[in-house]
Amino acid sequence: MALAALLASLPGAQAQHGPAAPQRGLPITELSAGIHIIRAEVASTDDTRRVGLMHRQSLPDNQGMLFVFETPDLQCFWMRNTPLPLSIAFIADDGTIVNIADMAPQTDDAHCSARPVRYALEMAQGWFASHGIQAGNRIGGLP
Repeated sequence: MALAALLASLPGAQAQHGPAAPQRGLPITELSAGIHIIRAEVASTDDTRRVGLMHRQSLPDNQGMLFVFETPDLQCFWMRNTPLPLSIAFIADDGTIVNIADMAPQTDDAHCSARPVRYALEMAQGWFASHGIQAGNRIGGLP
């Protein structure tokens, strides 16, 4: 029961009757991961974080979504209503990647940060691994 309440409050969690279309028009920021440039949509409100990348059918190369939270905390995500396989990097205030998780599409499995973080970056599944990015590396350009 407590897990169900926690999942309902997670970023990426979606109400039963939420929007059935991808959100558009979010601000874009340019991030760096080593020599790689990432164009990331910024989800920085409860509503934009809740919807995230739900209902997206594709994600262009080197593009993703940056989730920004007001203060560092343990963050957990799930993939309900998200048809794309994604990888998520949980990122500390200083830009250091704390941990990375691969997330299967259309699942309610919780993927959580290993410690409190202020940022999470979702990319196409395998993007971090294929670019040699791992826990301990830094993401530059965070807001």
